[in-house]
Amino acid sequence: MKEKEVELVPGSIYIIYSLGSEKIHMKTSGTFTGYAYLSKDEVGICIEMDESHGAEQGRTRIIPVSMILAIDIVKEKEQSKRKSGEEEPHYFR
Repeated sequence: MKEKEVELVPGSIYIIYSLGSEKIHMKTSGTFTGYAYLSKDEVGICIEMDESHGAEQGRTRIIPVSMILAIDIVKEKEQSKRKSGEEEPHYFR
């Protein structure tokens, strides 16, 4: 079976399960908007939270990649073709 590389695509809708504290797991659902560098060595993914977050809807949550437990793909936006010379996308497996 050939492996399929999965790329997080801006505009796609995901549910992210991540560590919140020692005993709490967080569930964040919404639209992926991009990446944020939290430090020299730490990258986070940016999710614009949806209506399931109540008053927090529309806010952007940055989740450090090292805290992610699982990602559910709800709706994947079609990827646009990359132009030659463009930076390679970030892949997660």
